[in-house]
Parts: sequence; structure tokens; C-alpha cells
Amino acid sequence: MNITLKKISEKFNVEFIGDGSYEINNVSSIANANENSIIFLSDKNFLKFLDETKSKTVVTTKELSKFCKNNIIVCDNPYLLFAKISQLINKQDKLIYKIHSSVVSYTNDLNKEILIEPNVVIGKNVTIGEKSFIGTNCYIGDNVKISSGAKLFQNVTIYSNVTIGSNVIIHSGTVIGSDGFGYAKENNSWIKIPQIGGVKIGNNVEIGSNTSIDRGALDNTIIGDGVKIDNQVQIAHNVQIGENTAIAGCVGIAGSAKIGKNCSIGGGAGIQGHIEICDNTQITGMSKVSSNIKKAGVYSSGTPLMLNKEWLKNAARFKKLNELFLKYKK
Repeated sequence: MNITLKKISEKFNVEFIGDGSYEINNVSSIANANENSIIFLSDKNFLKFLDETKSKTVVTTKELSKFCKNNIIVCDNPYLLFAKISQLINKQDKLIYKIHSSVVSYTNDLNKEILIEPNVVIGKNVTIGEKSFIGTNCYIGDNVKISSGAKLFQNVTIYSNVTIGSNVIIHSGTVIGSDGFGYAKENNSWIKIPQIGGVKIGNNVEIGSNTSIDRGALDNTIIGDGVKIDNQVQIAHNVQIGENTAIAGCVGIAGSAKIGKNCSIGGGAGIQGHIEICDNTQITGMSKVSSNIKKAGVYSSGTPLMLNKEWLKNAARFKKLNELFLKYKK
């Protein structure tokens, strides 16, 4: 869609400098922009690229605006405004509601205002809210409740007894409600513990591709409203994740961990089971969390990258650290 600089300013209540009638129709990176692209600039290190870009419209801060030319939209958070403008320009087409003839459904009274693509299998006693989309080859088990506006992309698997809130997006290959890793040891063998809980997912949640969220052993695994989960994340049984927490790719969360609201967890982090992390906590990438976090802040663990020969020396010394400490204490 085409939209003028003035209309953007009015819609988002921000200041603009330049030609209010100038139209943009796409968002872009600085390098690949054209004259009708809008770009954003929030880091002075990227100022050097402004002379090379073809874009005539930039979203930036008041501090950096003095270095820009042509059309400028001034705001406190360029990245956030850029995201909102992108949503405005890239509106998705309205769904044409239809249930494909190849769909196998053991629930007879499905909502009429839903789009279900080919080869979907739907179990008994399933509820799917209006304006929802179910992609090709999805499986939805018995007693699943999906609220309005859901988007399940191709090859998503939803086991039985899962509840999904409104406006939830689940990307391809994700599995919700599979058995948790629960076993009791008897001599030299493992006895499986039936996983009889479910999964409860709140409203406005987005879950990336190839992520697994296990069902609870007894009670539910709970994902709060507004949670954003990246690709290839493992969430074990009975985990609880508070509202508006964001989890980056390849994070592993062990059973019964409780993560608070408004937390950020960096890629590849590992969170031990049966611990609690308080609200507003940030965990940097590749960190190992093995105990409760009771005070909000930024937490890290691990060894920074270095040459292998240096790392080997440091690792050898680290093994002797406790011995040295005991000598010092004595």
C-alpha cells in the first residue's frame, strides 16, 4: 500500500521533517532500499551508509536526525515505530473461509468462519474459533480448544487436551502436548510415568518452528499471554512461563521450572528444572541457569571465546582453583 509521510505522522503521533505528501510503499534495509522505501536508523555506527542508500525516508531519533536529509520521521524508539509501520504496510490478505474436502474431522460442528487446508486431521470434541487458519498436514487431537484468530502453519501437531488462546501463531513443525520426559528407575530399567496433564497457552502468543512444548505430568504446562518463543526451543513438562516473556532459539527449559513475566532469555540458554526466575530478568545467550533468580537483572555464565591453546591452559588452571582457594583459606 502507498502511504504519505503526513499520514504516518498523524497515525503514530510523531514529528516529521520534509515533504508530507511523499509516498512510501515498502520497508527495507538501508542497503536494499529504493526511493519509495522507508528505513530506520537508531545506531550512529550506520550513519556512514546513509549516503549510499536510495531511500528518501528515514525513521530515526532526534539526536541522529541532524545527520539525515530528505524526509525524516523523528521518534524516541525508531525500531518500534519501524515495526508498526511495517505492520501497516504489509497487511495480510483476509482469509477466504473454506474447509478442504480432504480434511478428516471427527468433530462435526466446526466453525464456519475458518480456513483449513488439505490433509488436516481433527480429533473428537475439538473447538476452533472464528477467523482461524489451519495449514496443510496439521494434526489436532481430541478435546483441543483453539480460540479465535489462531494461525497454525503447515505440519503443526497438537496433541489432545491442549488449550490455545486467541490470536496465537504456531509455525511449521512445532509439536504441542507431547509426553514429558518422565521416568522412574527400577533396578536397571526405566518405568514410564504417564503424562496426564495438558498444555495451556494464553492469548497473543507466537511459537517458532520445530519447537516442542511437553504436556504436564499431572498439572498443565502453562504459557502466559503475550509470550514469544523462537525456533527449536524445548519446554519440558509442567514449566510455567509468565506473560510477555521472550525466549530466543535453541533454549532448553527443564521440567517444572517457573519463569516470571517480562523476562528475556538469550539463544542457547539452559534452564534447570524446579527452579524459579523472577519477573523482569534477562539471561544472556548460552548461559546455564542452575539456581533460583530472586532479583531482577541481567545474568550471564560461560567462558568467552579465545584461542584454543589459551582455553586449554585456562581450563587446566580452573580445575586447580578449588585447591588454591583452600590453601589460601588455610
